[in-house]
Amino acid sequence: MTTNQTPGAGGTNQTPGAGGTNQTIVHVMRHGEVHNPDKILYGRLPDYHLSERGRAQAQAVADWLVSRDIVYVVASPLERAQETAAPIAAGLGLSVDTDDELIESSNIFQGQRVSPGDGALRDPRNWWHLRNPRTPSWGEPYREIAERMTGAVHRAREKAAGHEAVCVSHQLPVETLRRAMTGQPLHHFPTRRLCNLASVTSFYFHGDTYVGWGYAELAGQ
Repeated sequence: MTTNQTPGAGGTNQTPGAGGTNQTIVHVMRHGEVHNPDKILYGRLPDYHLSERGRAQAQAVADWLVSRDIVYVVASPLERAQETAAPIAAGLGLSVDTDDELIESSNIFQGQRVSPGDGALRDPRNWWHLRNPRTPSWGEPYREIAERMTGAVHRAREKAAGHEAVCVSHQLPVETLRRAMTGQPLHHFPTRRLCNLASVTSFYFHGDTYVGWGYAELAGQ
């Protein structure tokens, strides 16, 4: 699903209330495409950087966001998130802060190939890790992801009170955050995530009260 909306233009499923100095917007962005020729699940491993396409995606989003009232940029400590945040911050004359709670979720299959019918998933000894998709049993519990991501968003909201902030994170944390903020079940099928590469999910607040959200793919696909 692609919703070609500029952040601040309204929510995909919720409509923010009237604007004003009491409104704060926190844009939560997924990093751009990563150079990963071996197609492994890199998770929290170091030294995974944006591909050429990923750098172009980051710059495209930066070009869109430069006209926004953004006063704070923060990213996951992983290289791909920092590299995605860099052109956004540079275009706005800001530095990139780091929040460890924006990091990728942990996963037992980190460092392995996990394509359907390939790699680690072909080994029956690993099937035990798939026993409970609702937790999930193979990685960081969804509720823990939701708690840390919600905390990161509210820290960014406080830093940017009355203005806008950008947080750069990763697909599963961003999807889990959106579900938590909108009251949806946290467990889901990965193929149904509304969080494509370099997409921006925006959360709207009046004071410290959440009032709506929006989704945009400003870099295209």
